[in-house]
Amino acid sequence: MTVKADIDFQKDLFEAANKMRGSVAPADYKHYVLPLIFLRYLSNKYEKRRKELEQIVKDPKSDWYTEDDEMRQIIITDPDQYKAENVFVVPEEASWSYIMKNAKQPNIKEILDNAMKRLEEENPELEGILPRIYQGSNLPPENVAGLIEIFSRDVFSANTDDSVDILGRTYEYFISSFAASEGNRGGEFFTPSSIVKLLVAMLEPKSGIVFDPACGSGGMFIQSEEYAPNKHALSFYGQENVVTTVRLGKMNVLLHGINAEIRLGDSLLNDQFPDLKADYVIANPPFNQKDWGADRLSKNDPRLIGPVTNSNANYMWMQHFLYHLNDTGTAGFVMANGAMTTNVKEEKEVRQKLVDEGYIDCIVQLPEKLFFTTGIPCCLFFLSKNRDGKNGYRARKNEILFIDARKMGTLVSRKQKALSKEEIDQIAAVYRAYKYEGAERYEDIAGFCKVATIDEVRANDYKLTPGIYVGTEVSNEDDVPFEEKMAELTQRLLEQFEESNCLQEKIKRDLEELM
Repeated sequence: MTVKADIDFQKDLFEAANKMRGSVAPADYKHYVLPLIFLRYLSNKYEKRRKELEQIVKDPKSDWYTEDDEMRQIIITDPDQYKAENVFVVPEEASWSYIMKNAKQPNIKEILDNAMKRLEEENPELEGILPRIYQGSNLPPENVAGLIEIFSRDVFSANTDDSVDILGRTYEYFISSFAASEGNRGGEFFTPSSIVKLLVAMLEPKSGIVFDPACGSGGMFIQSEEYAPNKHALSFYGQENVVTTVRLGKMNVLLHGINAEIRLGDSLLNDQFPDLKADYVIANPPFNQKDWGADRLSKNDPRLIGPVTNSNANYMWMQHFLYHLNDTGTAGFVMANGAMTTNVKEEKEVRQKLVDEGYIDCIVQLPEKLFFTTGIPCCLFFLSKNRDGKNGYRARKNEILFIDARKMGTLVSRKQKALSKEEIDQIAAVYRAYKYEGAERYEDIAGFCKVATIDEVRANDYKLTPGIYVGTEVSNEDDVPFEEKMAELTQRLLEQFEESNCLQEKIKRDLEELM
């Protein structure tokens, strides 16, 4: 199967960025671009549903069939006909066709702000999501017209199979391409799709509550919903610390027909879901967050199982995830590699507790270059509360599964790798065989996966790097390239022919002497 890069429409996005150069700070480009794409998606979906209704009212086989033109019009414009299909009502002055028709008008910025206002008026659930920022910006009207022209292209339509999380990918592009103005925060907002798919394939969310307390653009929710066999069997809750990112996340999940409750606030210092217990926690928290405010935490904070340090929030995030799991829940999340071996006193103490108390279920070390925005190597941690041998799970409280996936991944661009579907399936299959009772028998594979006992981990000073446990890969003859192997065999055959010729000459001479 072909492995694709996360973004394959850079040319269009670069052109869009050029339209804003000099008028808007590069770090703010995304705030002007994404609402336009969102507007176009809402409009496309509305038009598609409207055409369906126009067909239905004319179809004699349909329950909605009528020959009364007035009644037809009532049905076609009934908001409930759209809401029932998770489609938002788009008034004429907010439709993409209207925006396109008026793109070159001198008051196009006012028209856009009014379109956002009218959408919110027609759809109260969109309140606070759609910004009215165009009229107050320095963007020249002709450049706004240029943006509208770019986002009228097919690649930004909602009609292609590749449109999943397109907002998130667009967002990542603007963060990564203008990183100088964003610092190293790019990876906080968007997780590459192959990592999201791997987390979801391992967690297997099928029903219950999914919680992402660092939800960014909402990609984890979208992939979870896509994975679940029954639609709307999952409930989604998320928290995010940046207003504009909350807005982005809400736009993104709505585009995919998901109703997620996303709240604004700092998850570590202002937990907006203090009583929430989830079946699945799935997250990509900020890596190695310094000066995050550890001194503001109460010593009696119910989330704490050990100390915290203000020099790095990694282990505070882990305690936050663990606290929000219900009695059988599992958390899967991305971490910087340093978390596997840190010797910082407070962090190591929490790591020891997580190991000793049997919460760490699996560690996956990932290949480098998976993130578009940062070269920081990373891994996946899985914490679980279903390790006691109940409800179909295998008893594994005294074990940890280590997977070394560093050799996996394919370069999909000059500086980014992605995991293929086959690689994701391989890793997820190993995890399933390890955690389920009666599943396909699990076997260690030298150099790739190994189930280590808690005692082995203790003997290695609680270090969690998979490479320590999985050992060296067994050499496989079949790994030798064909050309190299053929040349070696040909040479050996020629030597054997030569030896055979010599033996024939010798036998011939011996026979002649006997004669």
